[in-house]
Amino acid sequence: MGAGHDAVAAELGRRLAGGGHRVVRADVLDLLPGGLGAAVQAGYRAAVRRLPCAYAAVYAAFFRPGQGPRPGSAPLAGLAAERLLALVREERPDAVVPVFHLAAQLTGRLRAEGRLRVPGVVVVTDFAVHRQWLHRGNDVHLCVCPEAAAEVLRATGRPAAAPGPVVPPEFRSPAPGAARWWQVLAGVGGGRPAVLLSAGAWGTGSGLLGTAGMLSRAGYLPVVLCGRNDRLRARLDRRPGVMACGWVADLPGLMGACGALVDNAAGQTAVQALAAGLPVVGYRPIPGHGLAGVRRMGEIGVAAYARDPWELVAALDAATAGEGRERSIAAGRSLFAGDTAELVAEATQGRFSGCRTGPGTVGS
Repeated sequence: MGAGHDAVAAELGRRLAGGGHRVVRADVLDLLPGGLGAAVQAGYRAAVRRLPCAYAAVYAAFFRPGQGPRPGSAPLAGLAAERLLALVREERPDAVVPVFHLAAQLTGRLRAEGRLRVPGVVVVTDFAVHRQWLHRGNDVHLCVCPEAAAEVLRATGRPAAAPGPVVPPEFRSPAPGAARWWQVLAGVGGGRPAVLLSAGAWGTGSGLLGTAGMLSRAGYLPVVLCGRNDRLRARLDRRPGVMACGWVADLPGLMGACGALVDNAAGQTAVQALAAGLPVVGYRPIPGHGLAGVRRMGEIGVAAYARDPWELVAALDAATAGEGRERSIAAGRSLFAGDTAELVAEATQGRFSGCRTGPGTVGS
């Protein structure tokens, strides 16, 4: 719903095009009739920003695994079926690659009905795989971590692999803009170690102002990524000891000049930080998939999960210096075990088999 899925689609498209494939991108929300997609997005955004308890209830009902009959998003996805099939007839692709759960429900349903005759290769972007990602009609699932791939295999019986998150290459190499950001942060923070606070593309989160103030009092320079939320940025600009940023074009450079990321969604900013060698601490996650993802990252050891301000400061102290920092960096980078685009190409050509949760095959 935000910018994360678009970023994954763009990077996958770049890699596949570089390998000689022709790539067509389509937004499943645009395929819904009568402006319904825009309404769904607006409703989600309003719920997360203003009624988080309501979104938590929706997530519990529609997304969280459970026993017995449960409501799902397949009927909504089905409304986009005819437009997707028309696009498939026009473009004649070798595969359809969902990077968003609603699209995965759509391709799975059409594959199960025999109406989509090319593979559905799902790129699962969440650490905690909720049930709207899962449809037995899809052919392959490519996940960000082995635990997610194992969940998919258990739930669907379909091939799954864990090549790792899809992140642009500039996050995985030394950032040339880091030196410039070092100078900027040193001038603002007066030598205090800088830590990023992520609020996503929409500048959404719980208690962001309070968290920024607390970190400033603890001796850090909080650098808040406000996304496109100009109101949040204006409020933070009035806070002493805090640096507020809007949409940052050189995020790899800024990450290279900071000591850690405080994350609330386990989304694209978090995996970009892991690729850049920036330790991640989850704190005050947004409800639903954010909370589930932050907890999962903590459980598998690629990030810390702080449940209160004292745990947050302790986690940042460990993440910004010494052996704790090196362990965090190594754990995060271990996720990047393969190339998702290569596995998409394998599935397209019928050469993908087995459940790969790393470089090797562990089941079928």
